[in-house]
Amino acid sequence: MSAGIELWHVPQSRSLRVLWFLHEAGLPHRLHLMGFDGSSLRTREHLTRSPAGRVPAVEIDGEAMAESGAILDYLAETRAPALGRAPGHPERRAYLEGLHYGETIGQHLANLTQHHVILREPQMRSATVMRLEAARLAKTLTGALRRMEGRDWLLPSGFSAADIAVGYGVWQAKYFLTADEVPGLSDWQARIAARPGFQAALAADGPPLIYRADFYPRPEA
Repeated sequence: MSAGIELWHVPQSRSLRVLWFLHEAGLPHRLHLMGFDGSSLRTREHLTRSPAGRVPAVEIDGEAMAESGAILDYLAETRAPALGRAPGHPERRAYLEGLHYGETIGQHLANLTQHHVILREPQMRSATVMRLEAARLAKTLTGALRRMEGRDWLLPSGFSAADIAVGYGVWQAKYFLTADEVPGLSDWQARIAARPGFQAALAADGPPLIYRADFYPRPEA
């Protein structure tokens, strides 16, 4: 297996986006599974790859790179053009918007994960934040579905790296939202689950380290 692309990955984290892309594109790679306790992310070696001490981090032909959206766009540009939309393409603006909309969704997932999973003591958690962030997550996903206008994927021409950036949040939303809160969400998740590239990424993802429960209900108001 070629070591031209190496990925440092924490199971269930945003680095799943890059792992999914690599399998969608059929790109040979070397996977390094890391822990979620933070110690492995704070080593001097890892901080040279990711200044924030997070994942994903990659080395592509020996050059380090972090930030999932940037990695997806770079890999599409240099390794898998069918998954990108190059400058001059009529869908370029919508493609870039999708890549970055994944982070809008991701910030709400991160806040929900913080309060439901990471803050282990009940007095540290905020019921208000849990309710607000779940509502915001539902709003961002509903907005994306509205823009899709009945299509299976974000862009009229079909599946792209933008669907991977957003699709990670769509998949992870199952931990915090029920199907009836976002009409069409379960069908979207099913389309993602049916993709062989996504199935291969899940098989390589490693044991669950972040979400140990199937669902995290928010406190009632």
